[in-house]
Order: sequence, then structure tokens, then C-alpha cells
Amino acid sequence: MRFDLPEVDAFTRPYWDAAAEGRLLLRRCRAEGCGAAHHYPREFCPYCWSEDVCWEPAAGRATLYTWSVVHRNDLPPFGDRVPYVAAVVDLTEGPRMMTEIIDCPERELRLGMPLVVHFRGAGEGNLGGEGAAVAIPVFRPV
Repeated sequence: MRFDLPEVDAFTRPYWDAAAEGRLLLRRCRAEGCGAAHHYPREFCPYCWSEDVCWEPAAGRATLYTWSVVHRNDLPPFGDRVPYVAAVVDLTEGPRMMTEIIDCPERELRLGMPLVVHFRGAGEGNLGGEGAAVAIPVFRPV
């Protein structure tokens, strides 16, 4: 069992297919008076509970909201990656997203720093559920 790969199912397949192509998707509510974007993908709007939601491309830009440097993680394969930066970022479309910051020394991290998405595993043949290629969105400084 791989702990670092998500389960891909029929609902989340568009998200993971886009990530494997280097594109980040969000869900947006189409209900009148709402229109909120959200992440993680859900089949309903977490703000107004409407089921009239659709996939849309995200810009792939964010700012750093908070982070923590992980120095110990006993779950494979994370133990081989320590230390790493677990973070929450504010996407330009509004939602917050949990992720990892790469290519940035800890001492250079700053609240509000601009970030751009990168996809770990794109084209590397990682497998998720049902044999899908999976790429994980992570962020790096602009």
C-alpha cells in the first residue's frame, strides 16, 4: 500500500487526470447568488450546499498562508523525505489548499510569499487507484 498516493475514483478522476497533465482544477458552485470556488473536490458546495457545481481550471498561483517543517514522519515513504515543508496556501481563486512547499529553504519562507503550482510525479508513472497515473500538486516560490 502506498500512503503518498490518493485513491482515484470516478468522481475525482477529472482532478487527477488534469494534474497528470500539469493542470490544477477546482470546483465552483453555479448556484445563483453563490459562485464560490472550493477545494478539496466535493460533489456539493460547502457554502450553500448546492449540488450544481462544476470543475474549472485554476491559475496555479497561490500565497503562503502557514507552514510547518516536518522533521519526523514514520509513515512510508514520508520518512525518506524529511525534513519537508507541509503548508496551507491561499489559491488566487479563494480556497485554501493543503500542500507541500518545494525548492525553498526553510529560512526563506515568508507569510504571503507568492507561489506557483508544480506537479510531483507528472510523467513519472505513479499509479493511483484503478491504474491511473497520479501527479500531486505541490508549490514552489515564483
